[in-house]
Amino acid sequence: MTQTESNAANFQATFSVLLTSLASSAVMSMGLAPDPNTGQTHKDKPMARFNIDLLMVLKEKTKGNLTQDEDGFLNALLSDLQMKFVQMKD
Repeated sequence: MTQTESNAANFQATFSVLLTSLASSAVMSMGLAPDPNTGQTHKDKPMARFNIDLLMVLKEKTKGNLTQDEDGFLNALLSDLQMKFVQMKD
């Protein structure tokens, strides 16, 4: 088993992990966190918007099917990301 396979085996695919992955991509695209592969920060406003939009699609499509914790987590992520996006400088 390779190191990558070993690392992947330690993760559990959950709704929260999916949300966190999309949110992390948005944060990196806003230049607020470095790319883990390069260590560099960069801004890609359209990609940040796309990741936030994906989270909005998930919110709409899962409405009424989430636990209270999942719904709260998704709402908090969206609120935080939308605020950061509005404050983002070009």
